[in-house]
Amino acid sequence: MCYNPVMIFRHATINDISVLISLLNRSYRGESSRAGWTSEADLLSGKRIDEAGMLQLFNDPDSRILIAQINDVIIATIHAHRENDTVHFGLFAVEPTLQGNEIGKALLSYAESEAHHTWGINTAIMEVIAYRAELIHYYERRGYQRTGKMIPFPESDLWNKKVDSLELAVMSKNLKSIDSW
Repeated sequence: MCYNPVMIFRHATINDISVLISLLNRSYRGESSRAGWTSEADLLSGKRIDEAGMLQLFNDPDSRILIAQINDVIIATIHAHRENDTVHFGLFAVEPTLQGNEIGKALLSYAESEAHHTWGINTAIMEVIAYRAELIHYYERRGYQRTGKMIPFPESDLWNKKVDSLELAVMSKNLKSIDSW
């Protein structure tokens, strides 16, 4: 008999902050991130987010932090931020050792549906490090398209760039055809 645990989606709460910070930092940076395929360890060092940054997101009425969990263990997260008639997705992370199991695909679909049905949003925006061709292709397979717009990578005291001229490629997706869950 095959055990197939049930993954549930929910909105994160303030009680999840420390777990989310740990998940995001080990998914994006450092040696632990290399267990997955989405690591930024060759491009950036330091932290992706800290407690102050996470609290700021929780206190923003136009932000939602969504999570996927199995057996009460948070295994993935994504941040959705409403800006006028669009939703910006970011801080998208799956536990590095679980990447490649369609967890991210399922959470992204859930987040898109939530944004569309809760806020009436029809356009999603995602910014991806331009050097990350495999990640851009991942989002293209999920219906995102390159807009041609590039923006500079943000500066922060939390991280240091390991490469010059980091840029973010802006991608968008039409959410009008999303069916409800």
